Amino acid sequence: MSRVAVVTGSNKGIGFEIVRGLCKQFDGIVYLTARNEKLGQEAVQKLKSEGLNPSFHQLDITNEQSIQALKQHLQDKHGGLDVLVNNAGFAYSGADKTPFGIQAVDSLGINFFGTMAISKALLPMIRPHGRVVNVSSRIGTMSLKKCSAKLQARFRDRSIQEEELVTLMNKFIETAKNGKHVENGFSDSAYGMSKVGMTVLTFIQAREMEKDSREDILVNCLCPGWCNTDMTGNRFERTAADGADTAIFLAFIKPKESQGQMFYERKPIEF
Repeated sequence: MSRVAVVTGSNKGIGFEIVRGLCKQFDGIVYLTARNEKLGQEAVQKLKSEGLNPSFHQLDITNEQSIQALKQHLQDKHGGLDVLVNNAGFAYSGADKTPFGIQAVDSLGINFFGTMAISKALLPMIRPHGRVVNVSSRIGTMSLKKCSAKLQARFRDRSIQEEELVTLMNKFIETAKNGKHVENGFSDSAYGMSKVGMTVLTFIQAREMEKDSREDILVNCLCPGWCNTDMTGNRFERTAADGADTAIFLAFIKPKESQGQMFYERKPIEF
């Protein structure tokens, strides 16, 4: 049975570079996924023109039908998977005039709830010695520092349960809709709060894997840094390939070398 890797949101930017890197190093099948099938297929063809051989599957992490279609495909064709890179993400530009409540719904809907949904579907399929890599951000850490002391303590508590985390993320959304998120102890960044959720979700997933009967499944997250991508407005010298490097590193990290940590430039950092 071939080994299998899946990278969400990978038709461009950092996700595309993660697929490119895995195609060069991973001994198995690498799935490039995208919401838009045309753009995804074009990205696959670009890599094939370089002599690489990724596969494609449509995936929208905010659509349960799309998630289940990928899950069924992986189960039927491969019987599981070995590497899951949760890269799909979204950010409003700083100058965007969209009401903050809508920004909160969209940012958390994709970055947190979407990641949680695809994880719930695919983590049970990860084979022993598998790797799960969540692309988070130090902007989440910056947002955490802007939260109340009480919320900081809850988010940093390694025993926090998923149900409580979901409740807190939903509370942020509800208070953001009426402009009372800051007085309720949250930060003023919708993207930042979504990445707080994603990082804490990583810690929860890692803790659960420690109890799992499957051997040596490691879950970690990373900050790719400010990179020259569409999401950042192509304003930085650091390339998307630079941002992808740590994600690829974590896909191959050695047994028990790290579990439930956040990384930047291949090194663990504080949350």
